[in-house]
Amino acid sequence: MPAWECDIDGCGEHFDSVENAIVHQTTEHERRECKVCGTVVPDGYFAIRHAFEEHSRAEYVRAYDADSSDVRTRERIRDEIEDSANLQQVVERLDGTSGTELP
Repeated sequence: MPAWECDIDGCGEHFDSVENAIVHQTTEHERRECKVCGTVVPDGYFAIRHAFEEHSRAEYVRAYDADSSDVRTRERIRDEIEDSANLQQVVERLDGTSGTELP
C-alpha cells in the first residue's frame, strides 16, 4: 500500500514515495499566495516549508487564523517529509537540472 497521500483540497491520491507526492503537489495543484508576505509558492510541503522558514509561528497563527495544534501538525508533516525525502531529487525532477535551490 502506498505510504504517502496528497491531502490538498481532499485530493486523496496515493504515492509509493514522498518524492512522487511532492512532485504531484507541485505540478498538479494550484500555487498559493502566502498570507503573511504575498509570495506565491507550491501548495503542500513547499508551502509549509515556506511558512515556517520565512515567518515566525506567531505570524503564521495570525495570518492563517491557526492555533498551536495547527502549527504542531504542519511542523510534524514537514519533519516527516524532511526525514524521508531526497529533496535534491525532487528539485532535479521539477526543473531538470542539478545544483538548483529548493523553491
